[in-house]
Amino acid sequence: MKQTPRQTNASFYGLGIAPRILDILDRMKFTVPTPIQHKTIPIAIEDKDIIGVAQTGTGKTLAFTIPIIQRLSQRRGRALILVPTRELAIQVNETFEKIASPFGIKTAVIIGGASMHLQLKALRKNPRVLVATPGRLVDHMERGTVLLADINVLVLDEADRMLDMGFLPQIEKIIKFIPRNKQTMFFSATIPAEIVKMAAAHMKLPIHVEVAPSGTTAERVIQEVFIIKRSSKHQLLMKLLNRYHGPVLIFSRTKIGARKITRDLQRTNHRAAEIHSNRSLIQRKEALNGFKSGKYKILVATDIAARGIDVTGIELVINYDLPDDTENYVHRIGRTARAGHEGRAISFATPEQGKDVKNIEKLIKTALPIVEHPGFPKEKFIREPKYHQSPKPYKGRRRRRN
Repeated sequence: MKQTPRQTNASFYGLGIAPRILDILDRMKFTVPTPIQHKTIPIAIEDKDIIGVAQTGTGKTLAFTIPIIQRLSQRRGRALILVPTRELAIQVNETFEKIASPFGIKTAVIIGGASMHLQLKALRKNPRVLVATPGRLVDHMERGTVLLADINVLVLDEADRMLDMGFLPQIEKIIKFIPRNKQTMFFSATIPAEIVKMAAAHMKLPIHVEVAPSGTTAERVIQEVFIIKRSSKHQLLMKLLNRYHGPVLIFSRTKIGARKITRDLQRTNHRAAEIHSNRSLIQRKEALNGFKSGKYKILVATDIAARGIDVTGIELVINYDLPDDTENYVHRIGRTARAGHEGRAISFATPEQGKDVKNIEKLIKTALPIVEHPGFPKEKFIREPKYHQSPKPYKGRRRRRN
């Protein structure tokens, strides 16, 4: 007997979602939930606390958007979603608007670098969903323009990244002003010990939903490593860009590096833009929208801006520099192979970075293939000595003093 959508787990039916939201999902062409959505939505609809672990690009945003809108459409209260970057805040808000608008539920984005006047105007409209970066939200709290006494749902999206970026003091300050009797959800691709500790302090018996172990990479991404001297990175980059014709995302370790890579690409007539914390919000929006629309083929980014780059169809991710934090490798390469598509991730490692590559392999539990380019000399990782020997004491004959 052929199963209808209402009879199978391969649809949003049967997850406890209200019929009106199901109709919205149908109109949006969302028919099959991702694993994190399928496991999380029924639990979240029951108002339970959740720690959700899944790779990037697996639909975590919709996994908490649906239960929140369903709750707000039935009861009083508001929701607060904290995210680490401006781009991610805008992206999350776009998802909320699609589900919330038919219910007349307003949203507001509270982020640094944007007009305070426009944010105050949005807040006066009594939005029931606040999507915010911690720093700007604290600014509003100190001004008295945002009150959190009626927040009954709190979400920390990309929670590990917020801790990496040093937002913990601000997050703790924000949580103090939110009622204890609330629903709390943490979502991320990795769950380090700091998040577990925070969860114990601020959550009520959270349910751990894990569709892939922490550190698992996107399923359909091919990973490679080139061992290359630092001085040869730019030449290798040019060779690779001639081979790939789709959208390319390049990661630099520093803002200065991202700027230099972008300028070098532009000088060789590549359509490239940069996105990092030294760029204004308008510049970052223009770069990201240009990358999405095809105006720019290449986007050069630092880790601080990476979380908001949700672009389907990125063919190649290049780690021009390996990340300082090993866990960021998972988030970086998760920008490709999204929504079931295939992708490729290529990393440049200098001969001195053998240990860094080993740490990445330990995290993802996979050996990274080392590949070579015929136009460059073969390089190997420099082996570090297992231990350092102290110089032996001089055993020569002492000169007798008269």
